Amino acid sequence: MKIRIKGNSLRYRLIKSDVNSFKEVGYIEEHTCFLGQTLSYALQRNTGNKLSATFENNKITLFMPVFMAEDWVLTDRVGFEDNDNGLYLLVEKDFKCLDNVAEDQSNNYPNPLVKF
Repeated sequence: MKIRIKGNSLRYRLIKSDVNSFKEVGYIEEHTCFLGQTLSYALQRNTGNKLSATFENNKITLFMPVFMAEDWVLTDRVGFEDNDNGLYLLVEKDFKCLDNVAEDQSNNYPNPLVKF
């Protein structure tokens, strides 16, 4: 799972194995260490009716309602977006890049812009 933060925008991108784990458990979490401190970020299924997020104890948790989660993991739907008190939230499947990049993309979703 990747996270991108820009201003009041928070975006999570998940590869296939992340989506499968989220489908099974309803929760996925990653960690980034900074000189003895850890930033954690998680995606959690919940019973709400919209995407929402919290930041507590150095952990960002993005909450995805059950109805969205089921639609997202069981279909080709790319993702969901919402606004939570001025914070733009986006959760999406991570596509393979169109240009050459050094990172392993074997577990990414096929890019729909690739022409066969």
